[in-house]
Amino acid sequence: MKSLGEILLRKDETSEIVIGNTALVRAMIEAGTRVVTSYPGSPMPETAEAIRSISKEQRPFYFEFSTNEKVATEIAFGASVNGHLSTVFFKSVGLNVAADSFVQLALMKLKGGMVVVIGDDPGANSSQNEQDNRHYAHLSYIPVFEPSNPQEVYEYYKEAAKLSQEKEMPVILRLSTHVCHAKQKVNFSSYKQQEFDSKPRFSSENENYVPITSKVFPMKRRALKRIKDFKSYSNKSDLNKIIDNGNKDKGIITMGVPYLSLRDVMEDMDNKPDILKLGIIYPLPEDVIMEFLKEHKEVKILEELDNVLEKDIKALAFEENIETEIIGKKDIDDWINEYTPDKVQDVMSKTWPSLFKKINSKNHEKNVENRPAQLCPGCGHRSAFYAIKKALSEEDITVADIGCHTLGFLPPYEMGEVLLSMGHSTSTGTGLSLFNDSRKVVSFLGDSTMFHAGLPGIVNAIFNDHNLTLVIMENGTTAMTGHQNHPGTGSNFNEEVQPIPIKEMLKGFGVKNVYEIDTYAQTKLKEVMEKAVEEDGFSVVIATHPCMLKFTREARSKGAYKDNKVEIDQEVCHQIHECVKEFGCPSFSITEEGKVFVNKDLCIGDGSCIQTCPVDAIGLEQSNGGNK
Repeated sequence: MKSLGEILLRKDETSEIVIGNTALVRAMIEAGTRVVTSYPGSPMPETAEAIRSISKEQRPFYFEFSTNEKVATEIAFGASVNGHLSTVFFKSVGLNVAADSFVQLALMKLKGGMVVVIGDDPGANSSQNEQDNRHYAHLSYIPVFEPSNPQEVYEYYKEAAKLSQEKEMPVILRLSTHVCHAKQKVNFSSYKQQEFDSKPRFSSENENYVPITSKVFPMKRRALKRIKDFKSYSNKSDLNKIIDNGNKDKGIITMGVPYLSLRDVMEDMDNKPDILKLGIIYPLPEDVIMEFLKEHKEVKILEELDNVLEKDIKALAFEENIETEIIGKKDIDDWINEYTPDKVQDVMSKTWPSLFKKINSKNHEKNVENRPAQLCPGCGHRSAFYAIKKALSEEDITVADIGCHTLGFLPPYEMGEVLLSMGHSTSTGTGLSLFNDSRKVVSFLGDSTMFHAGLPGIVNAIFNDHNLTLVIMENGTTAMTGHQNHPGTGSNFNEEVQPIPIKEMLKGFGVKNVYEIDTYAQTKLKEVMEKAVEEDGFSVVIATHPCMLKFTREARSKGAYKDNKVEIDQEVCHQIHECVKEFGCPSFSITEEGKVFVNKDLCIGDGSCIQTCPVDAIGLEQSNGGNK
């Protein structure tokens, strides 16, 4: 059986069942992509794992995880203006981080071509919002391709790369969570490995790459002309498809995942509406859309999240005096969540109730209890929150950041009352500390997030001598998105490197009070926090412990994992329930009689819970059945 890496490198035609993120990598290889950059974030991490399946020696392109999305975009841009086809990929909110440079891309002449792959997240499955990144396309004058399945991911990327190279302009490939993770048998073409040389091709002799003052306007005019010219391609492209069901009364314009869901909903219907399925959503194929509108009395615009297409199509119809009734979003719920088949059924039943039956919610009620998000068994963040909460008063203010430790907001810890974006916690905490002489402010920040976006806030706190305590939750990895390395881990995607030690770095910045303590040392951590919050000015506590999910997984792979479990001595236990109600390890449960028991399938035997019991009823299992 061939490995994934062998499948991706196979040079002849082949068909394989893969997810969208994997199909993307094969397309990168076939297109002759030379440089690929990223910052990890769902729904895109599997793309990097597919790249990892190809050894560094055999990999036909350079790949790196950059420190953040802005840096990743700039590296891809630099490679492109040097003549190399490049790609950057990241999650939806990652575009906000990259935006300062991203919005400039269309102004530039990208000699090698550049594809920006965005993993949007309708449903906010792994994001703090449901932002619709199609708005960025209008802002930046960059075309957008939107595939609906893995086969189209593969095909659309190759087409986007080809056009980007021909027109020397950026192109966005917009994916969504369902497209990234959907599985399909994808037909791959044959290809020949391209020969690359190392000759630098950058030249500013006949091209301006400095968009300042009067030089901006010629660059903007070119960007506007290119997006206008792109419409002629969009109008002729086979990526836009009409599904003719012979219904001249009703039509639907849609794209991506909503299109697939619509097909499911319409499968057994009579009198099906015609469908215009768009593959290019910016700039719109106006000629195709106008013809479709003119041929139908009513047209529904079916799109996830915001009414981006609806506004553009209604404006087009107004300008062209088209009298077709155009139906957009009906109510607020139409703007929210993924357009899965049940969602599309609901949306369409409000549009044409005679065609689409309304879902009877009683028949779709789920009797499964909600499963709250929670920290993994043994997570060092749990010990940190447990100890730090005891060091603070109820009046103190705690600020969360992005990462696994965001879950500290939930019971029983309830640590982190404010959340904005990656790296915000120090700066937001600073704002909360101003004109505040009575309530201590504590901000939390993950080690990976610190390197990503947290350093400016830290430097600002030092520079302006702000009064707050920052807790850096150091677990030695980018845990929430799949255990990718960061600058403090000692290795990058490709090789071992010199790690950047956080404590020494902070002292080099000029932080006077820096403490470092293992989170499992809960009593000592509580004492350190009590001392840190009483100090004037900016103080930092590095609460460190390896990510136990990663640690145990690696230990198992090496055969070095000790499968210990903890147990409760029922004769000693007073049923105070500190281990459940305050510490909150998911391995513990309470019976109807109030007894605490350990779920052995969840317990990893790390022992961090033992010190939480006020009567010493928790211990590691012994072969003779007693505690130790």
